[in-house]
Amino acid sequence: MQGSLRRSIFALAMAFAVAGALGQTTTAPDDPAGGKPAAGAPPGFVVPADPKPGDTEAERTKSQPGNNAPIWRATRDSGNHPGVTTLPNNEGATLIQRFVQYPGSAYTTAGEAWRQTRNQWIVPYGGSLLLIVVVAIALYYVGRGSLGRSTNAGASAIERFTALERAAHWVNAAAFVVLALSGIVIAWGKFFLLPVLGASLFGWLTIALKTVHNFIGPLFVVSLVIVFITFIKDNFPQAGDGAWLKKAGGMFGGPEVPSHRFNAGEKVVFWLGVFVLGALVAVSGLVLDQLIPAVANVRGNMQIAHMVHATAAVLMMCLFLGHIYLGTIGMKGAYRAMRAGYVDEDWAHEHHALWAEDIRAGKIPAKRSSSPPPAGLHTAKEGA
Repeated sequence: MQGSLRRSIFALAMAFAVAGALGQTTTAPDDPAGGKPAAGAPPGFVVPADPKPGDTEAERTKSQPGNNAPIWRATRDSGNHPGVTTLPNNEGATLIQRFVQYPGSAYTTAGEAWRQTRNQWIVPYGGSLLLIVVVAIALYYVGRGSLGRSTNAGASAIERFTALERAAHWVNAAAFVVLALSGIVIAWGKFFLLPVLGASLFGWLTIALKTVHNFIGPLFVVSLVIVFITFIKDNFPQAGDGAWLKKAGGMFGGPEVPSHRFNAGEKVVFWLGVFVLGALVAVSGLVLDQLIPAVANVRGNMQIAHMVHATAAVLMMCLFLGHIYLGTIGMKGAYRAMRAGYVDEDWAHEHHALWAEDIRAGKIPAKRSSSPPPAGLHTAKEGA
């Protein structure tokens, strides 16, 4: 009994001794003086400088290692202050474009601003405008039918278009149709063709049409210049054009307003469609095709050229849709005039009375080239 008690007291004493030893402050093994370790930073440590907003990447690496804010700030600002690069590219040092605000976009980087303008304005409103014009033309045709009485099938012929004029017109018209159809597929095809064809076939089709579009574009530009030079003489304003515009040529009721070789509506198409919109489409298209050496092939230039090109092209298509309609099914005998080059006297008096009167008075020749009239027709006599 006494032995057990002694052993218990000894164990308790040992426990208190160990606890006391653990509670004492020990001497650091690397402290030669045997005292307490020095408080604060180790010897030789220098407190880094506080980070500043204008730090370079090297400075920030010292002040806040792992904080790459300066390099990302420079990346974001490379549109305004390009860095240095060895890449063989005009803007290889511009990683993110500068902040701009294009029509209809927020103030943001140029690439995002272009995307907003294209996707939120040009594509939806341009497509809607085209559909409105097509529906309006269809409703007009249903309500009025083909205009005019003369079918342009008489035997007495007046040369309306020479072979050169028709060749220039048809080349330009063919190029325009190819460009318009390919442009429509590229801009809006994903809405009506992609669900039908599937992604693989639609992707192949758009790439093929884009290639065709790029090669036909220069042909359209050249033919457009030839058309402008060929037809400019008879498209200057003349007496009677104001009256034609005031009554819209009689297209919405009443007799057709007398006009010269080209009426005021055709002159509007010529100056607005061929000259103004044609110039915008042609120049911007050549920039996109990278065929104008003076314009650098950089993203900002391409974005602006695309917005101008797409907007002008939509307006040109809307204007030319009316011209195509009246030149085909919208007016009796009009297509034959451009196909064969000749019209009969009845058709000329009905649709271009002032021009027909000048021919009859001998002021304008009824035949202006050496090409013969179609079989079965004979040239009308001037001054008859």
